[in-house]
Amino acid sequence: MTEGRELNMKYIWTISMTAALGGLLFGYDWVVIGGAKPFFQEYFHLTGDENTGAISWAMSCALLGCLIGAISAGFLSDRYGRKRPLILAAFLFIVTALATGMAGTFTGFIISRISNGVAIGLASNLSPVYIAEVAPAEKRGRLVAVNQLAIVIGVLLAQLINWIIAQPIPEGIEGVALAGTWNGQYGWRWMFIAASLPAALFFILAFFIPESPRWLMKSGAEEKATKVLRRLGSEPYVLANLAEIKESLKEETAGVNFRALTRPGIFKIILLGMFLAFLQQWSGNNTIFYYAQEVFTRAGYPVGDILFNIVITGSVMLVFTFIAIGSVDRVGRKWLMLTGCMGMALSEILLGLLYRWEVTGMIMIILVMLVVAFYSFTLAPVTWVLISEIFPNRVRGAAVSLATSSLWIGSFLLIYLFPFMNRVSISFPFYVYAGILLIGFVVIKTKLPETKGKTLEQIEKELT
Repeated sequence: MTEGRELNMKYIWTISMTAALGGLLFGYDWVVIGGAKPFFQEYFHLTGDENTGAISWAMSCALLGCLIGAISAGFLSDRYGRKRPLILAAFLFIVTALATGMAGTFTGFIISRISNGVAIGLASNLSPVYIAEVAPAEKRGRLVAVNQLAIVIGVLLAQLINWIIAQPIPEGIEGVALAGTWNGQYGWRWMFIAASLPAALFFILAFFIPESPRWLMKSGAEEKATKVLRRLGSEPYVLANLAEIKESLKEETAGVNFRALTRPGIFKIILLGMFLAFLQQWSGNNTIFYYAQEVFTRAGYPVGDILFNIVITGSVMLVFTFIAIGSVDRVGRKWLMLTGCMGMALSEILLGLLYRWEVTGMIMIILVMLVVAFYSFTLAPVTWVLISEIFPNRVRGAAVSLATSSLWIGSFLLIYLFPFMNRVSISFPFYVYAGILLIGFVVIKTKLPETKGKTLEQIEKELT
């Protein structure tokens, strides 16, 4: 265990928070479409049951870009390090935010959103990995959870900007009438364009962070790695980390090949990581942000109130993410994941029943907030912590890429299929999510070890 006096925590926090700007943009661009949906779907004439597929495609297409970005991140981070791909992601965030907001056709909108998804996929992979590799073992859970906090701040920022940009919507104006309003013509564009400002800040600051010492060691640049470690802590800290990294890389080859990923000891960890990533998405929380219009309309709220309700859900998410940061290194990862699975499953079963009984009003808002609260201090941050720390050093880039690919495949299927599931009944999706969460509870209870307070190298030894 490293003593606090041996660490340059100010510097560690600074570079971690810079990397976490990727998480902030991830969160913003991920959910901004939910608030813009009532307006751009009228602008592009995506209404009626015959356009269910087009609406699903508009809402989910960015997630295919996320998959491309996540897959590319594995190759890019193993070949070029963590820093340069983060700079690339920042540049893509700038360009695609502007392109989406200025789209004149539905095709242009789709292309821009898919390209934006590539940036999200890169950031979702690289930001937590970078933070995990520069963080001391006893601080890693909290520091990686800060990336989730940044995602949540990005989510809330998108919701606030959507609410602020949207001009007051007169009572009773819905559907095609929205296309003729300022929001229907221009407001939704500024919702996307606003992301270019934090993206520009991320792009500039990313040039000033150091490369990951673990990647430098893996690439044979021990002198550079030592220099970086000396900026992170004192000489005993440097020597201890160099020894552990060298030990973990003894079996390293020139590159990570398929055979390395399919070794029995490693493959089971990759499967576990992919399952956790898929579970995080099919917990169902993100349909609340993407399809807020449907979720809150069926709960009895008009379009004008929906944007405000979305802001409330983002605020709840922010508050409970702080709880996660304070508890992930204290109570551990496994307990939080189990709590999240059971708490969300029970809440969603009750939510589905009340939708079935056509209950409306404040009780529905409370239940939605309960789902968001459980997700925000358990599955949302802890999944990213686990993905960043359970894989061996020598395959981490490729393994994290596979796990985040599983996450984005799950996210795409979740968002694309919701309108079709909703046509069965608004209750049906929530019953499905609850069932998957209960399966997740069993898998986590029986297969996931506790990782708090352990170095990445110690975790590798235990799991393999």
